[in-house]
Amino acid sequence: MKEPKIRKIVTNLEEVFYEGGAEKPVETNSGRKSIKTVSVAAVIKNPYAGKWVEDLSELTEYGEYLGDLLTKKGAELLGAENVETYGKGCIVGLDGELEHSSAMLHPKSGKTIRAAIGGGKSIIPSNEKVGPAGSELDISLHFKDAAFVRTHYGSFAVRIPDAPKSDEIVMAVVLADAVRMLSSTALAVSAVCRSPKPSARTACTNSSPRLTIAPLATRGLFSRA
Repeated sequence: MKEPKIRKIVTNLEEVFYEGGAEKPVETNSGRKSIKTVSVAAVIKNPYAGKWVEDLSELTEYGEYLGDLLTKKGAELLGAENVETYGKGCIVGLDGELEHSSAMLHPKSGKTIRAAIGGGKSIIPSNEKVGPAGSELDISLHFKDAAFVRTHYGSFAVRIPDAPKSDEIVMAVVLADAVRMLSSTALAVSAVCRSPKPSARTACTNSSPRLTIAPLATRGLFSRA
């Protein structure tokens, strides 16, 4: 891993106590009365801004380093054992290119994210864009141990007013400690999905309607994980 030049790290913690017009109080399986979602984003210097290069491996190393650093910071706020959903994303400044974010969101970053929360069996959703300072990115979330658990689908917006500058990249990791919906069905599904039993894992993936998922497109050498 290689440490990037970090200008700053921005953390945003959201804590929800009731949802929607029904004002139904939150109660998780562990008895907590709120659902927490945290985003941790780093603003870094883009070494390839304003130029085209063939080898983007330096950015891949940056992604690996930041996957570990940002996830550990988020897990400190939620408790690594409480993390149920995850996602990651990048915003590249205007002098960069979209492939720079793909290099950072390489499976190496996914490996360090999973390690920082004690594991994860499903792919980590990734979102990316090129934009000016103040651009907002909606980062997709889903259950860390089974990709097709519909109760855990969600997203979280990340925005930093002064970043990315044209020669910067913002990389963010988002974690949440409970399901998206607050119905008793969703909580029951969450309890099943968190079980270590293989039979429960099967029940987890079959417990809610699946969406039709198009095959993931890979860009260049950078598949996602």
